[in-house]
Amino acid sequence: MIRVLVVDDDKLVRKGLISAMPWHEFDMQVVGEANNGERALEFLQTNVVDLLLTDLAMPVMSGIELMRLVRQQLPQIHIVVLTLHQDFEYVQEALRLGAIDYIAKVQLEKERFEEVLARIHKRIMQAGLLVEGNKPVIQDEDSFSLDRAYVWIALNKELSFKGMRPWSEQEGLGSHELQWIEVEPNLWLSNPVQPEDPIAQLRMKQLIDSLAGQHGWMLFGLDGLKGHKQQEIHRWLREYREKEFFYDYDPDQPAIVYLTMNNSADHQRNSSEDNSYVLKSQWSSHEWIHTDLVFSKLVYELKLLRLSQVKLIGLLYGLTDEWNRLFVPLGLVKLELNPTFDNWHKVEKWLVQVRDLIHKALARPAFSPEVIECVMKAIQMLHQELHQQVTAADISRRVNMSRSYFSQCFKEIAGKTFNDYLRQLRLEKAKEYLLYTNKTIVWIAENTGYMDEKYFSRSFREQIGILPSEFRLTMREGREMSDK
Repeated sequence: MIRVLVVDDDKLVRKGLISAMPWHEFDMQVVGEANNGERALEFLQTNVVDLLLTDLAMPVMSGIELMRLVRQQLPQIHIVVLTLHQDFEYVQEALRLGAIDYIAKVQLEKERFEEVLARIHKRIMQAGLLVEGNKPVIQDEDSFSLDRAYVWIALNKELSFKGMRPWSEQEGLGSHELQWIEVEPNLWLSNPVQPEDPIAQLRMKQLIDSLAGQHGWMLFGLDGLKGHKQQEIHRWLREYREKEFFYDYDPDQPAIVYLTMNNSADHQRNSSEDNSYVLKSQWSSHEWIHTDLVFSKLVYELKLLRLSQVKLIGLLYGLTDEWNRLFVPLGLVKLELNPTFDNWHKVEKWLVQVRDLIHKALARPAFSPEVIECVMKAIQMLHQELHQQVTAADISRRVNMSRSYFSQCFKEIAGKTFNDYLRQLRLEKAKEYLLYTNKTIVWIAENTGYMDEKYFSRSFREQIGILPSEFRLTMREGREMSDK
């Protein structure tokens, strides 16, 4: 019997899950419930639990915090995440902490209860770890004696291949020579085979032919299995899908690739992530816009970092904001980031499209590209040096333009005078600090280029109508009310 603990701060959700799910059909029994992570931990200290269903967003102790503690104290417990919506960053963190599945509450319809529990039950059985009393019992832990298995993997768990699994009984696949285990949705592992096994090679060729024309998948041979247990290999595959497959997937050559189980990619990732700051500063400059070689080099180096998808998307969001700070005020173009990149090829395609858009935009204005470049540099300086005292005379000198001509061009291109633009920029940055930090008014004044706190407060009230402290209090109260 699989003993289940349900943790959710919404009482109706807990009661609904406990009463509606067909637990007994899958040899499961709900042995407890809790409304936050702290209560759940108290229950786990005195009760045996095999499966923990936990919400992510809860008061007192969040689901993520609960997962970390359970992983440390009770690593044998299987965890399934409940989430109100498919928040990419939280779900990725939950999977990294060892969740075997996640359930979006909005998708929990009555007719899907059986499907969800069947999937969870199958994964628990495949993991082969349950507890009897307080002692873990390992199932199916024999080490593999053969060195290779085949893996069929799709870009994400939701992709549908016209109902296809990695075999087709109608086409003669899936016989005893090559059998498959579902590690997780759209990720299948074959039984181990000899690398030179002609029957296995024939089955692979048939599988490739049957999947011809389908996109979003890859078939590879996984070497280095000998001596490893099935649970270790399953864990490696889940980590590979989360961290590496995003970069390895090639839509033009999905089959067949050979990989070896090792951790070299993780070591490379840890060392290369330190270089992301340097690369970001290079993307923030303008040379890549005009020089093909520089653009190709930056794209290659960005891929070489092999950042996690969450960090990569975060970096691209940051770059998009920085580019828009330059281009939007100039009336050139507003760039949008596609948040649904599921492989590196799409990221690279988006970067090429961004560069093409900027090229076309720069070709339209009445001013010469050299003048546009000078104003872009000036705007970039203002954003970077907002905490300093900057003047039009100083900036015009640094971009090699006369002050009068610079002021004229700046106003016509940016749509505001230099001083109006700088004042608005300082005001928006001050509002951001007031809303999202607990920095003092004195600190905010100093870091947005104002001479002193009194001058900052007076200027802020003239433009907004209230003092900075009143703005912070009013806006935070409004956000708290909207969250209730």
